[in-house]
Amino acid sequence: MSVKHPIVAITGAMESGSVSVIQALERIFYRERVKAVYIDGSAFRRYDRTAMRDEVNKAKAEGRVLGHFGPDGNHLDKLESLFFEYAAIGKGLYRHYLHNAEQAAKYGQAVGTFTPWERMDSDSDLLLYRGLHGAALVDDIDISQYPDLSIGIAPNANLEWMTKIQHEIRHRGVALDDVKNGLLNRLHDYVHHITPQFMRTHINFQLIPLVDTSDPFAAEPVPTADECYLIIHFCDKYWPDFQPLLADIPGAFMTRRNTMVVPSSKMLMAIELVLMPIIHDLIIASREVRGITDVAEDRGAGLCGLLA
Repeated sequence: MSVKHPIVAITGAMESGSVSVIQALERIFYRERVKAVYIDGSAFRRYDRTAMRDEVNKAKAEGRVLGHFGPDGNHLDKLESLFFEYAAIGKGLYRHYLHNAEQAAKYGQAVGTFTPWERMDSDSDLLLYRGLHGAALVDDIDISQYPDLSIGIAPNANLEWMTKIQHEIRHRGVALDDVKNGLLNRLHDYVHHITPQFMRTHINFQLIPLVDTSDPFAAEPVPTADECYLIIHFCDKYWPDFQPLLADIPGAFMTRRNTMVVPSSKMLMAIELVLMPIIHDLIIASREVRGITDVAEDRGAGLCGLLA
């Protein structure tokens, strides 16, 4: 953790709603005139797409499990080094993973490859990480110690699988059996390396469907926003004043002393209201330590380094 150079980490899969958290944070950053450097956790994968297929097949033949969820499929040491360096001096090494043709064309590379490592711009207020390992603790690697705000996008397994299956089939042309095999390959690392992180995060968001998702492999529509509720769990570090939140968010209610439930249609509003005061306090404290009393109008704000 660093007062001078704060880090916000979002841990969880994109299918679970981290896009909404990113949208809420972008609004907050513009409002607070925060310049945040964005780090995609996919950039810290150990292998590019082609090499990963070969390594997965090799691991299967040897009776090992290899996937993007576990430490063997990632450079967690490099991610920890980035967090350590940014917390200390506000800089660090990063790269991009090129997910699609549009991103690849921009860099003149193949889809599923990495851009070269480079130094980030030192002119930033905050580092925002989104990936699968923002609260990881593996042997002597402890990434969880660095984020000043650690946000968990906790999965609902069947909803997560349903979204994943339909995305892979419709947008990537992957056969259902291949998607199933991919999910099975992930289960070991999911249990041992993903879910334990949500005990180390400060705030967890989790979408819960109100319709039947008992068979995620059936061709049922993914639940809409009106068919879900958002569960928000707080730890003691960022304990909010619940009464204003309950008054301001239509349909919100408490189920436990540390757990609030809101209609999914109000998710963006709820996330903004929860995170706004935390980000505000982090930035005020950071600027005070750095001796910043005024921010130039033309400096820019928002997320830097987010690929379209």
